[in-house]
Amino acid sequence: MATTGTADTGGHGELAALKAEAMVTGPVAGSDYLIVLPVVICFIFGAALLMMRKRTNRQPWIAIPGLVLLFAVDLALLAKVATEGTQTMMMGGWKPPFGIAFTVDLMGALFVTVTGFVALACGIYAVASISPTERRYGFYPFLFLMIGGVSGAFLTGDIFNLYVWLEVLLIGSFGLLILGSEHEQLDGATKYCFLNLVGTTLFLITTAYLYGVFGTLNMADIAAKAATMEGDSAVTIIAVMYLVAFALKAAAFPLNAWLPASYHTPRFVVSALFAGLLTKVGVYGIMRVLMMLFPPEHQVLVPLIAWIAGLTMLLGALGALAQTDLRRLLNYMVIAGIGTILAGLAVPQVASVMVAQADGEAAMLATAAAIPAAQTGLAGAIYYALHSIVVMTALFLAAGVAARLNGSSSLAEMGGLWRRYPLLAALMLVFLFGVSGLPPFSGFWPKVALVRATILADLPWLAATILVSGFLLTIASARVFALAFWRPLPAMSAAGSDGEAGQIEREQFQAPGPDKPLSLIPLLALAAFVVAAGVWPEWLAQLTSAAAAGVLDPAAYLQSVFGGAS
Repeated sequence: MATTGTADTGGHGELAALKAEAMVTGPVAGSDYLIVLPVVICFIFGAALLMMRKRTNRQPWIAIPGLVLLFAVDLALLAKVATEGTQTMMMGGWKPPFGIAFTVDLMGALFVTVTGFVALACGIYAVASISPTERRYGFYPFLFLMIGGVSGAFLTGDIFNLYVWLEVLLIGSFGLLILGSEHEQLDGATKYCFLNLVGTTLFLITTAYLYGVFGTLNMADIAAKAATMEGDSAVTIIAVMYLVAFALKAAAFPLNAWLPASYHTPRFVVSALFAGLLTKVGVYGIMRVLMMLFPPEHQVLVPLIAWIAGLTMLLGALGALAQTDLRRLLNYMVIAGIGTILAGLAVPQVASVMVAQADGEAAMLATAAAIPAAQTGLAGAIYYALHSIVVMTALFLAAGVAARLNGSSSLAEMGGLWRRYPLLAALMLVFLFGVSGLPPFSGFWPKVALVRATILADLPWLAATILVSGFLLTIASARVFALAFWRPLPAMSAAGSDGEAGQIEREQFQAPGPDKPLSLIPLLALAAFVVAAGVWPEWLAQLTSAAAAGVLDPAAYLQSVFGGAS
């Protein structure tokens, strides 16, 4: 009996020791739940709206407060991260790397906050633009599901769960894409679904390969182990495969044909959500995985990323100039913006790449200047990505109002809006200046940072490409405003818009006009950001610079995961 008791005591002691080593036994601080609240709110409100799908008139009264709450939580999370540093919460009480981590640094907090902002703007706009039938088919539940997936992708600290959240946002986006069940929508959805499924499949295969190499899926653990495996060919292959998967989702050259073939088919408010958010998840993945987890491999891929960025910018800008339909033109502006963001990721983090023949004192000076150049480039990329989320969402929403008023989104049939609706025209002009990168709006300062960084990195041709792309986008924007707003309404369109056929065309666009305040509230809020981030850029520039520093030097990120959970 004594022997058995001793064995049992020893067994329980070992079990307790293993539990203490693998699990967090203390209570979780209440403020830590703030890290997962954005995802929880999306799922709770999405489920509630799904259960009341037949009560279409009550859905906005539930959805809008839910989106307001989501944005408030996002702001609180951003404030917490900005003041206290990177935050981590381990699911189920498991310590890393055993458990699933939600880790939010300043870059993730910025992205998730802007996501909540544009989701609220689109939710308000949708009250007047989405029909009761489309509400019954699940617009608001799909909206919350997609925003939950996007928020989860920005907050997760586990690379497999990044794949899971990508799948969640794709399910929500599939539902939004086919609302209306029109032939053109189904055709666009087929292309969108196929190519995105190819991307997620490649992502999953790469993640399985990564697990086989590293034996872990925790991002902080991967970063720590990858630092000891520099030059390993397996790690380089993993980095290349992730670059291809994320480039497909970001619609970067040459994997961008799916975007202009599908983004013009759904309702304008859905196109606004897609244009603002979905491609940015792809560039966020490149920032997080390549620049934080695999910096030496990112260094090897810098020339390739630079060429991808330049060609994506030029393709997007030239494609915008070639379009005669407003929605298709905006699709190519999205692509050009992705190329501009990627330019900031093409700045090498090591000086030897920039000055291979330097020696002595010159080499040491170049080494000292390398980190600021990389930080400037990444900070400019983050700033421009946040700006692009807001301005592209705003452009599609404003284009929806303009198309409804003219009964068409064809530039050949639009016109006269400056005289009839000067406030709408002024807002559209702000957004067009913003997307062109003209001062004093939000697109100007990140482009200045990107040009400076690429020059410091000895990439003058890429700096010139940023400027040329901005010039071409300015011409495309001037063309949009001149044809759709400034010139008089063409005679044929004016005659058609007064008749029964014109009324049917306007109803097909399902977008509110300036006579409905719910169309102007989100546009005014988005315009306020575009102006504030351009006239007073210091606040956002400081946040994005600190976010870039946290990605390039992930010591605080690793400390939050391993130190905060121990």
